[in-house]
Amino acid sequence: MCLLFRNFAFVLFFISPQALAIEDITYLPTGTQYKADITTPSQALGASVGEWHVRHDQIANYMQVLASQSDRVSLVETGRTHENRPLYLLAFSSPENQQNLAAIQTKHIRNLGQSTDKNDPLVIWMGYSVHGDEPSGSNAALLIAYYLAAGQDELIDELLNDNIVLLDPSINPDGLSRFAQWANMHKGKNLVSDPNHREHQQAWPSGRTNHYWFDLNRDWLLLTHPESRARIKQFHQWRPHVLTDFHEMGTNSTYFFQPGISSRKNPWTPLKNVELTAALGGFHATALDKIKQLYFTQESYDDFYYGKGSTYPDAHGSIGILFEQASSRGHLQDSVHGPLKFTDTIQNQVTTSISTFVGALANKQGLLKYQIDFAKQTKDLSKEDDLAGYILNEKADGSRFSKMLEILSAHQIQYFPLSKDVKVDGQIFDSLNSMFVPLNQPQYRLIKSLFSTRKSFDDNTFYDVSNWNLPLAFNIQYKAVKRAPKLDKAQVNNSKTVTPALLPDAYAYAFSWQDYQAPRLLQRLLAKKVKMKLAGEAFFAQTSQGGKSFSAGAVIIPISLEQPENIVSIIASENMGLDIPIHSVTSGLTRQGIDLGSRKMFNIALPKTILVGGRGTSQYEAGEVWHYLDQHLDMPISVTDLVQLGKLPLDNYTHMIWVQGNYKDVPEKTVRKIEAWLSSGGILIGQKSAAKWFSDKSWLQASFKSNKDIKLAFETTGLTYKDQEALKAKQRIAGAVFETRLDVSHPLAFGFGSTQLPMFRNSALIMNRPDKPFVTVASYVKSPLMAGYTTDELQTLIGGSAAIVSHNFGKGKVIGFATNVNFRGVWYGTSRLMSNAIFMAGFIDAPFN
Repeated sequence: MCLLFRNFAFVLFFISPQALAIEDITYLPTGTQYKADITTPSQALGASVGEWHVRHDQIANYMQVLASQSDRVSLVETGRTHENRPLYLLAFSSPENQQNLAAIQTKHIRNLGQSTDKNDPLVIWMGYSVHGDEPSGSNAALLIAYYLAAGQDELIDELLNDNIVLLDPSINPDGLSRFAQWANMHKGKNLVSDPNHREHQQAWPSGRTNHYWFDLNRDWLLLTHPESRARIKQFHQWRPHVLTDFHEMGTNSTYFFQPGISSRKNPWTPLKNVELTAALGGFHATALDKIKQLYFTQESYDDFYYGKGSTYPDAHGSIGILFEQASSRGHLQDSVHGPLKFTDTIQNQVTTSISTFVGALANKQGLLKYQIDFAKQTKDLSKEDDLAGYILNEKADGSRFSKMLEILSAHQIQYFPLSKDVKVDGQIFDSLNSMFVPLNQPQYRLIKSLFSTRKSFDDNTFYDVSNWNLPLAFNIQYKAVKRAPKLDKAQVNNSKTVTPALLPDAYAYAFSWQDYQAPRLLQRLLAKKVKMKLAGEAFFAQTSQGGKSFSAGAVIIPISLEQPENIVSIIASENMGLDIPIHSVTSGLTRQGIDLGSRKMFNIALPKTILVGGRGTSQYEAGEVWHYLDQHLDMPISVTDLVQLGKLPLDNYTHMIWVQGNYKDVPEKTVRKIEAWLSSGGILIGQKSAAKWFSDKSWLQASFKSNKDIKLAFETTGLTYKDQEALKAKQRIAGAVFETRLDVSHPLAFGFGSTQLPMFRNSALIMNRPDKPFVTVASYVKSPLMAGYTTDELQTLIGGSAAIVSHNFGKGKVIGFATNVNFRGVWYGTSRLMSNAIFMAGFIDAPFN
């Protein structure tokens, strides 16, 4: 097979549809004929592929055209993005197979892990451009779709007569459209290859991310976003043998395809996976050799974290393959290898897409057998395991528990309620609030990964996080057990809590702050102008149900305050879908604790929050804050660019949130303006480097260890030049879980039931514990590592350091987090700290000295 580069020429005159069709074919294998009645990509676009960056709506329209014209194509809308763009998955197969596609799919899923026929179909999933500013993949997807829908040659016949090709042309439609607009709006008649040209220097946020500025290639496991949830649902309905993941990398690179670094694969991934990946890699090498394209393998990239497109399949008996193309980040850009054309980047993605088909067909029997062997070996591993499974329990926060169970269900992980209470290591797991996850099930490997507390690894260099323990992320109590408890397999009890009816003549209404949804209900009611108070201490109220104990942070709605008309219906309406138990309080006199008219009942007003973003700040962390407040609290927030902050009327805002960023060049005038706002009553919240910047400005009473101090903790005597990378890996925390001690009496800890709080860290930034009382909300225990990799040197430095510091500053409050409490939108166990920082900060009374 000879694959040719295309010689692209820019012209000012009209190009005929026939000429455009020829342009498309030059990307594709020579010798292939095409059905004349199938529209080509360039005919649909009105321009050659690669002349302009394609938008998602153009991709969607073309896929619909192919589905209407070709009997080899079926199209399914699997979901919608945050910006309401459709997510499409196309299935390509012969017309005969298309007539029986549902039956073929059902048979394939039914036979997973069982003996199979050598003529059973391969399922090959082609996924493109999960990062929107890596667009060569989605542009190549147009050509691959045309090739499969209209092409006529022996390869296509063999591929489609006996197999299924699934095509996901744009994994991240919102990011792709953002980047296409950027690249196209800066393209001139004469292309500019200068890397400093604005076309190659994206604005903030970049097109890499989705609507909320998340990296969707880290979300396959966490399922924070609708794009991921839709894709994983389809993955489990198809369970492909091969799944490709087309990316781009730095402009000065060449081309990468897996296998990656073998020592950094996930320990639950069989070695056979690496061998088959290498076998397919031989076909990529042959194809790239023919077009004289530079490439590399077995460097830089790993397969450890199961939450990426090329690794999630590895946990399921599929072969996930990562491709990385040097990026033109526009239409033409200079590189160390010469000018890099966008059209050439598309060509390489087309080339390796075709070589994936060729390699999969050549290794068909091996791929079919691997999926069967994987299932059998997984079953054997579960039988050999000393553990029977994991018991989970959460009594006070059903919403948080339900969300974690929802993620398990999405990954086809089974769990069951207990038939009776169980005692494990002195802890009682009551049947009403507990679930058991057995290991004896097909998702054994994924479960072991999700519940892992492993701290030692053969290779300590990580491309991404070293741990993603789900119960720790959700702060759910759990225990590994060697014997399975008695289960009630007849039903899984996910029923909502029955909410008592509200009395129209109640003295007040009250709800607990312990449920994850409580801040959302509070925000909703504030937006409806409902007057409320927050309890600074615990109390036992008289209610229509007899009596109810409330912890500090509980929300009170006194009828004596000026309330909107139809207050009862407003409360019921805003609680719809949240189902938080709201109690009718019959008296202001409590049986125990503070009374409802106490001075320790704090009036709460609707917050007006501003988030500092823009160039110089982390788009990921800013997006995580925005996503949490918008999606989990229904709180509208203002996002401003850092450079604009000094021009804003800060008095319009009650709260200001800062994330990881570089703040050394913030103008002194802006600094003075922030300090004046803070002193007059503002609430300043910062995490990671922002908290350190607060310290540098003497707003936060906590110092930080210097980079020099951290580096001095590592012995370097005797190291050679080649040891540099290993030393850097030791000095880095890629992502691990640490144990903290939480002061549950502190307002920022209201709603938390335990002093132990797992916290995620992906930074070596260390905040020293202040030598003052009342200001440290949480600190790391002496030996803090709970799961994942961190060197002993860093553990020693982190042990005893501060995780959260908060105190007064003039009339205002300042709150510093040493880490990111909203990491990837899945750390439900700590994200509540952000809502507490907003709603409970008024209780803070720790003097600034």
